[in-house]
Amino acid sequence: MLSAALPREPASGVLYLHGFNSGAASPKAALMREACEMLGLPCAAPDLPHRPDRALEAAEARLAELGDRPLVVGSSLGGFLATVLAERHDLPAALINPAVAPARLVEAWIGEIFVNPYHGQRFTVDIAHRRALETLAPERVTPARYLLLLGTADETLDAADAFALYRGARTILEPGGDHGFSTLADYLPAIFAQGGHALEAGRVAPRG
Repeated sequence: MLSAALPREPASGVLYLHGFNSGAASPKAALMREACEMLGLPCAAPDLPHRPDRALEAAEARLAELGDRPLVVGSSLGGFLATVLAERHDLPAALINPAVAPARLVEAWIGEIFVNPYHGQRFTVDIAHRRALETLAPERVTPARYLLLLGTADETLDAADAFALYRGARTILEPGGDHGFSTLADYLPAIFAQGGHALEAGRVAPRG
């Protein structure tokens, strides 16, 4: 049974948080900015530091420019950070293939070198990444504040884990959907409805 939606006024803006080793120039971030522009909503889709604690600080700092009650949207690790912010500030959120146990995920990457494809930063995942994720993990989540978009063929995360953690949240399953959720443009109306705004289907075109 789905949880009833929390009473809320239309979102005053949108904060989009990208996933691990992604960036503000990603296709999903571009879609969010374009949709917000069509609706006349303030939008922040910042480049986030690779360290999760610093990424959360950077994301939280952008909330003030988005009004009293923004909608937080996050993809993958950004979905985890969006959950932390939603619980901390009592905000609605939409999560795209969210990471529900990111400390466990990055454990396998400790010592691995990454190069960000959007701005070229080179970094190594270390124990500090895992410890930060363990510290940030909220003790509980409030399913009624979330919309989940889950791809059933996510090659990075198991959709069942998110379905279990956010059980009762409004959920959209994309059959065969991958981790990158390449069909996101089709679901923008649902995401913005989560924030109390009506976006006409097809107004924002898919991006490669």
